[in-house]
Amino acid sequence: MKISKFKSIVFSAFVMILACTTFAQIKPISLHPENPHYFSYQGKPILLITSGEHYGAVMNPDFDYKIYLKTLQKDGLNLTRTMTGAYFEPAGAFNISKNTMGPAKDKFLCPWKRATDQTKFDLNQWNDAYFVRLKDFMTEAQKSGVIVELSLFCPFYEEMQWELSPFNIKNNVNGLGAIPRTDVYTLDKNKGLLAIQEKMVRKLVDELNGFPNLIYEICNEPYFGGITLEWQEQISKTIVEAEKTFANKHLISQNIGNGFEKIKNPNPLVSVFNFHYATPPKAVSLNYNLNKVIGENETGFNGQKDSTYRKEAWELILTGGGLFNNLDYSFTTDHPEGTFLYPEKQPGGGTPAFRRQLSYLKKFMDSFDFVKMKPDTTVFSGEISGKNKVTVLSEPGKQYAIYWMGGKQMNPEFQLPKGEYLLEWLNPITEKLEKKEKLSHSGGMVQLESPAYAEDIALKIIKE
Repeated sequence: MKISKFKSIVFSAFVMILACTTFAQIKPISLHPENPHYFSYQGKPILLITSGEHYGAVMNPDFDYKIYLKTLQKDGLNLTRTMTGAYFEPAGAFNISKNTMGPAKDKFLCPWKRATDQTKFDLNQWNDAYFVRLKDFMTEAQKSGVIVELSLFCPFYEEMQWELSPFNIKNNVNGLGAIPRTDVYTLDKNKGLLAIQEKMVRKLVDELNGFPNLIYEICNEPYFGGITLEWQEQISKTIVEAEKTFANKHLISQNIGNGFEKIKNPNPLVSVFNFHYATPPKAVSLNYNLNKVIGENETGFNGQKDSTYRKEAWELILTGGGLFNNLDYSFTTDHPEGTFLYPEKQPGGGTPAFRRQLSYLKKFMDSFDFVKMKPDTTVFSGEISGKNKVTVLSEPGKQYAIYWMGGKQMNPEFQLPKGEYLLEWLNPITEKLEKKEKLSHSGGMVQLESPAYAEDIALKIIKE
């Protein structure tokens, strides 16, 4: 028995070493060298598209992230966003039922070890159990083909979140955090917390260096709670400095705002600029000239209809966005496979059906050589009435991805060069190929006839 147990331990250690070595050999996700509006991973261009749970996968030990990540893989999605545990929420916050970010206080996991009495944290001691869980989460995500956007910090929106934070003097044995919640993420008012924050960032960077499926987000929604741009820049510098001697360098993302705005002084250390609730996707067109990924890494407070978020995703991606993430409230601790039927009075959305619809968008885009495509406002020349919208990505004369929203049938006019084309009309709700046809075109305007559809339809045009 002892020999058998010893062999088992040796074998397990060998597997872990082999896994870490394999990960270290894979270049981390990066901006695509030919078109930095998109990502490159494992030698291929990729878009990041998902509908993920509410960020508590690591901090909440009751959440089965293995089932969750396998569900994302099965549903054809490739991104999750999670928070480190520097912030968590009381149960019921934001009217979210079974919120994964609301673990029981005595179970909550964060980077810091609990003090002897278990009611407070020691900000000078690391919690080994947390880092074991975090790295296992990263490992399982990598196996499932899922990129992790790790949000390092989050503002304290209200006193109820600040009351729970390890940074609050009430919850640590280090005598730190006797400040208003709006001073926590500043360079000059933090009263010693900045050093703790930088130390946490360096520790995370050191622990996660070997994982290629990782993007660091500086802070979730830093436009709330008194967070300064100078502090955000300092955290980005801390990440870069911590990785200075490492072969692996990870992308840094910055959350700019809700809706849209023009980024006037972009942080040169940031490669991904994310917005929340970015519909219509003006944030993409306003900042496309930055030649970085423009994404929407949180949406989900606009009712519960799948159609709302499906249209939002298609429009954003076909405007030139490179990342879309919907909050998915169907993932809970007792439904890690994403089947929880959340109450009507809470925010939405997220369902198994919706996740499949997102996968149709991803497969549609993957059917193109999308790295060579850009937003195109010259192809469609007709009038748009009512709530109808048309969005086009193209490589002129070669490939066109067109998304039409509104109506039940259309006869649009498109401007196309001379050529022989293959046309495929796709149903975004069912993935059914509604119509396939060939077009021999002499050049100039051409009127097409779409099949009937329910709410929206996508058109693929490829020059043969």
